[in-house]
Amino acid sequence: MILKINNFTNLHQNDDHLHVAFSSPQRVLSSAILNGGIIKADHIVNRKVPKDSSTIEAPDVSLRNYAEQQGWQGNVVGMMTAAPMSSLRIEQSCVEGIDLTVLVTTGIDNARRAGDKADVQEVLALSKHVGTINLILICSAKLTDAAMLEAVMVATEGKAAALQDVGVVSPVSQRLATGTGTDAIAVVSGDGPEEIAFCGKHVLLGELIGRLVISAVTKSLASGFNGETPKR
Repeated sequence: MILKINNFTNLHQNDDHLHVAFSSPQRVLSSAILNGGIIKADHIVNRKVPKDSSTIEAPDVSLRNYAEQQGWQGNVVGMMTAAPMSSLRIEQSCVEGIDLTVLVTTGIDNARRAGDKADVQEVLALSKHVGTINLILICSAKLTDAAMLEAVMVATEGKAAALQDVGVVSPVSQRLATGTGTDAIAVVSGDGPEEIAFCGKHVLLGELIGRLVISAVTKSLASGFNGETPKR
């Protein structure tokens, strides 16, 4: 599937990955494995990986090599998931000339509630769990750094609200889950011409972010890949 998201973003989806390509480098704030943090990115990839992988290659190295194999030039922000690409759901809205797009893939085999006892009890150790709700939020307006972080907050709350509405339960605490142990998020700030300083829950942009995320996550969870996590 190839889809034009807005005037600077194209989306390509197949069984192996979800690839977001920008016509020019865009500011991205993310928790991604590859090039996480704030970066000017040319691409975002959400790559499907096996649940049980015997590879000894580090995840960021694997993603970088994968991007090179695909021929993607420039900076690539890279995520991984065990969820199938068929779980992708897209929600879009346009208000006052500002385009918002939310892309979500969901896998909840490792659902967790914030504050659950961690599987790995060493600060520097890495988890080998897979599952993952990966979320990409694309805004055509220019967001300040603070607004990008606020968008992350609202989107994360929206994800948690969707999981609670559906009734996904953490197998650790047997309480309502707020995410999985391996979730990733990326917020893309466009080139404007508008500059947005606030997008919290008291303003329209924040309302729309919350609604789009809740809708996308809910529909993705209903797509048939819900893992074996118990529900209430």
